[in-house]
Amino acid sequence: MNLPAAPTLRLGPVFTVALFIAWASALTAAPGDRTRVTIVATTDLHGNIFPFDYYTQRPANVGLAKAATLIAQARKDDPQLVLIDSGDTIQGTPLAYYHSRKNNTPPDPMMLAMSALKFDAMAIGNHEYNFGLGVFEKARREASFPWLSANTFRVGTEETAFAPYLIKEVNGARVGIVGLTTPGVPSWENPENFAGLEFRDPVAAARKWVAHLRATEKVDVVVVAMHMGLELDLVTGRPSPGQVPLENAAFAIATRVPGIDVIAMGHTHREVPSLVVNGALLAQAGRWGDCIMRADVHLEKDAGDRWRVVSKASRTIPVTEQTPADPAILALAEPYHVETQAWLGKVVGRSSVELTAHDAAFGDNALVDLVHRVQLDAGKADVSLAASFNARARIPAGAVTVRDIAGLYIYENTLVVVEATGAQLKAALEHSARYFRAYEAGKTAAELIDPGIPGYNFDIAEGVAYALDLRQPFGSRVVDLKYRGEPLDPAKKLRVAINNYRLNGGGGYAMFKDCPVVARSSAEIRDLIIDWVERNGAVPEKPTGNWRLLP
Repeated sequence: MNLPAAPTLRLGPVFTVALFIAWASALTAAPGDRTRVTIVATTDLHGNIFPFDYYTQRPANVGLAKAATLIAQARKDDPQLVLIDSGDTIQGTPLAYYHSRKNNTPPDPMMLAMSALKFDAMAIGNHEYNFGLGVFEKARREASFPWLSANTFRVGTEETAFAPYLIKEVNGARVGIVGLTTPGVPSWENPENFAGLEFRDPVAAARKWVAHLRATEKVDVVVVAMHMGLELDLVTGRPSPGQVPLENAAFAIATRVPGIDVIAMGHTHREVPSLVVNGALLAQAGRWGDCIMRADVHLEKDAGDRWRVVSKASRTIPVTEQTPADPAILALAEPYHVETQAWLGKVVGRSSVELTAHDAAFGDNALVDLVHRVQLDAGKADVSLAASFNARARIPAGAVTVRDIAGLYIYENTLVVVEATGAQLKAALEHSARYFRAYEAGKTAAELIDPGIPGYNFDIAEGVAYALDLRQPFGSRVVDLKYRGEPLDPAKKLRVAINNYRLNGGGGYAMFKDCPVVARSSAEIRDLIIDWVERNGAVPEKPTGNWRLLP
């Protein structure tokens, strides 16, 4: 799933940003005894090429076309720079969806653009698997650069499924690049989307391949491109909430794997300009191409005529309104953009009033109820669980288009119906209620939202009535839970409609993993909503009012 944007990481005094400075030796070294390796990284591009928001049809300071201008500026400074991406690349925008699901014949647009920009390598992200292995392998074949993952194996073997590393000669130095993938893929994806693959401990994989690069390949600089980020709060030491095991492991790898110079992180959508942990320089380039990361590693020759690192520093460089989009990249993506816009503009129904999702986390909402109605109907379910994925979602009064529905349901989830008990449903709602921190008198519900929990993990139910009493302790916040007007029996068996992400435990909803699956749709929920609106002609304008926040 795409994660929401998070603020630039702020660090406490224990882990201050630092530089490794070479002292007198660097000052006296001859020019031929010095060199520099520049690493430029993107991450979580999520199909963004045009600087354009497909849901609002407005310009946006994102996308590979604008990032390309920053990359070109860096190449002027160092033509031999290393250019890498940390994954979640081929999914995320309507353009990427249309290519993968509606017209997969042309080359993958992201691979086309990245190949033109001469990327050296890409770490494989979890969202690369969203459209199945056919789309995955086609895009991988179409790239002019390797997709790396040192911790993805063929099931039951010691054979890595993809190249674990790449070596590049840069300004006289040998640079080794190791790729790592978050092992959380099975927790979020349908099994057929990664059939034959297994995702193992990234710390062990990093230790093995970094040691190999140092001892056998004799590289001078080791870079790790990982589709993982920081797994804990560096000030408090507390793990980030809602993670599956080893979902993020940047801190563990930096502290437990010797020999790493630079880690280019991803997955969490955070912008991390510079951070040093145990001698490793960590940085992360935000998401959607809203910035690039640049790291500069300076080396000098030692007494044995080997390069050694004497200093390193990193920063993020933002895309702004003043950053021009690269016309060559825009031209490559233009045919994909045009057909996507035509699809999004198709009228599928009407609405008598304007509907928005801006307050969906604080009370029942008509747009979320539309998702519920579709899930209940398509799955012949008793209860539906769904989140408000996009607080900016809007359906105007008048014609309703594919664009409006795509803005409401922005992920490639499929529908699953499980048989769950009343107790399991209540457990899910209690887990969801952790979206709000402990109650503090005088604070609004918005002020009580836990910033460490993404909004897509706040599930809302339809088919039952209930309230969330934020004054109560965690685990006891769901009150007045009723099914068809009566208190819900914990032993009552219900057909509960959820998405495949929840079935696999995504967001920490482990209560559904062992439930019997009684129905499953191969179509994305987004398409089910589009079909429902086309059949019914109109969007329901009023919520049912089945849940509320207390006090």
